[in-house]
Amino acid sequence: MTIKYHDFNWLAKSGKKKREAPFSLRLTFEERAKLEEAANGVPLGAYIKAVLFDGDLSKVRRRNTNPVADHAALGRVLAALGGSRLSNNLNQLARAVNTGTLPVYPETEAELRNACTDIAAMRAELLRALGSDGGP
Repeated sequence: MTIKYHDFNWLAKSGKKKREAPFSLRLTFEERAKLEEAANGVPLGAYIKAVLFDGDLSKVRRRNTNPVADHAALGRVLAALGGSRLSNNLNQLARAVNTGTLPVYPETEAELRNACTDIAAMRAELLRALGSDGGP
């Protein structure tokens, strides 16, 4: 079916409402900085609407206000996780334990303890990179 030249505006004829045009507001750098500080991590548009129309900011999804504290530490953790076959190895160990086929010798126990120590070190490094102390 071809659209005739006089039917090009069929959307307007169909009765569907167009979306309202966005409102633009120009601010100085200082004004914007002050506004962002007052918004405290809430997206600026949501904050402005909430202030103007007495909205509830508790319903607004906030951005992450705690960025990565140490990118180098985070890179080390991700490299260690990427270089290991940790998830595959843990899955194989769990399967062996569940089937009763894991012989537990002193060497095996020592290797498992070393693996747990390595995982704890990666966890601590990850928490340090994310700026957390690891507490609840």
